[in-house]
Amino acid sequence: MKTLGHWLASPWRRSAVAAVAGALPVLAFPAPSLWWWAWVALVPWLLLARTAPSGRRAVYDGWWGGFGFMLAMHHWLLPNLHVFTFVIAALLGALWAPWGWLVRRLLGGAPSGGRAAAALLVLPSGWLAVELVRSWQGLGGPWGMLGASQWQVAPALRLASVGGVWLLSFLVVAVNVAVAVLVAVRRARVPAVAGLVATAAAGSAVWVWSPRPDAGERAAVAVVQPGVVAGRDSADRRFDREEQLTRRLAGRDVDLVVWGESSVGFDLDDRPDLARRLAALSRETGARILVNVDARRSDRPGIYKSSVLVGPDGPTGDRYDKMRLVPFGEYVPARSLLGWATSVGEAAGEDRRRGSRQVVMDVGDGLRIGPMVCFESAFPDMSRRLAADGAEVLLAQSSTSTFQHSWAPEQHASLAALRAAETGRPMVHATLTGVSAVYDAEGARIGPWLGTDAITAQVYEVPLTHGSTPYVRLGDWPVHAALVILVVWGAAEGVRTVRLRRTARAPRVPPARTAHGSPARPGR
Repeated sequence: MKTLGHWLASPWRRSAVAAVAGALPVLAFPAPSLWWWAWVALVPWLLLARTAPSGRRAVYDGWWGGFGFMLAMHHWLLPNLHVFTFVIAALLGALWAPWGWLVRRLLGGAPSGGRAAAALLVLPSGWLAVELVRSWQGLGGPWGMLGASQWQVAPALRLASVGGVWLLSFLVVAVNVAVAVLVAVRRARVPAVAGLVATAAAGSAVWVWSPRPDAGERAAVAVVQPGVVAGRDSADRRFDREEQLTRRLAGRDVDLVVWGESSVGFDLDDRPDLARRLAALSRETGARILVNVDARRSDRPGIYKSSVLVGPDGPTGDRYDKMRLVPFGEYVPARSLLGWATSVGEAAGEDRRRGSRQVVMDVGDGLRIGPMVCFESAFPDMSRRLAADGAEVLLAQSSTSTFQHSWAPEQHASLAALRAAETGRPMVHATLTGVSAVYDAEGARIGPWLGTDAITAQVYEVPLTHGSTPYVRLGDWPVHAALVILVVWGAAEGVRTVRLRRTARAPRVPPARTAHGSPARPGR
């Protein structure tokens, strides 16, 4: 009977196992939402990479594991991007190749207690470095950051208020490393246990001492979700349905009405009739309406996705143009090289144009909102900037009509809980279709989720808060700390390598000999 080691000797078998191991963390995210699974999900991948027969093979273990992770996190793109989904997963998965090498370097063989202790800091830091690089919106953005799996865990959300989703990712990886050491390295169990105790102590300290947002007044925010409207003249028919749903809000003392992404399919300057209808709705409901216009602009070239605020007299002039576009969905990166993606899937035929700055809007009675559009709610720096600029309520206008029957709508809605906890500001995730949700300043859900089959207008009583979280004040300090750790460890390894080489090159001194030619004995 062949042992597991012999079975894994085949490069293709080992690569397949690495891909499966890398895909395991996806179960911690919605829809399964097995949040506890994230704290051990990396252990099989770690155990595999540490036993790699060479550094080169460990690099492949990291790459294939990253491929599995990226493919699992974005599997819902398959019906639209087809084979290109595998290409994207392979390219992004390569970011984990150095991480696989790090795992073998620190945990391979029989590591000492010192090496295991270093692994508890270096491996999470390496993971954060990967998440930092892939968070660039040109590479797909920070969708599926490991810490985001903890969106429904109150103690984890409190940690997010201190160090953002970055701190959660660091701690989740550190716990996985500690568990892997406990399983496979007996001689290093003391630092592993110490790491687990330190993580628990840090979480407890943050729970007890971190400041909580001070709740004050409340704002009534209505979310209008029209559902899927397909076929000819869908933009006009969608507007009609949104108008009917909004009329139901009359007399309910609403402060703000929010429509989803692409809720208006025409530029309001080109369609003054729609602007007049929106103004009439604002007068009827007694609230300003935040719509999202997805259309070619009349005042400048190109197609923009814009959050536009409408009052009783029409558009107020407050407008936010989406800054971070969805790769392939709204533009094709390096179109001259990758433009063929439009022929194998539903990639953007024409690139959308980008906005240049974030905007905080005053909707009346001193209520200030910070809008984002769809994919932008995945970026912690955008919500942090809006909170720092004075936004009292964060808003994300979204639409997941293409992915209604996948895990994507719930995953997207869950991100708003993290953004709320990070900033200490309530957040409204309003969708055209998909899952709409509202969270308070600590990331706790307010009222019902509106599922993918909902066609309704729902009012939420949103508690407003004051003050600032440590994350808003200090920024992405876990990332900076991780980079420092990697630099220090790299410098230490460099010094150690130089010393070993000097020792190896040092000439050997022949032993002293007596007058008779025999080697002298010690003491003589």
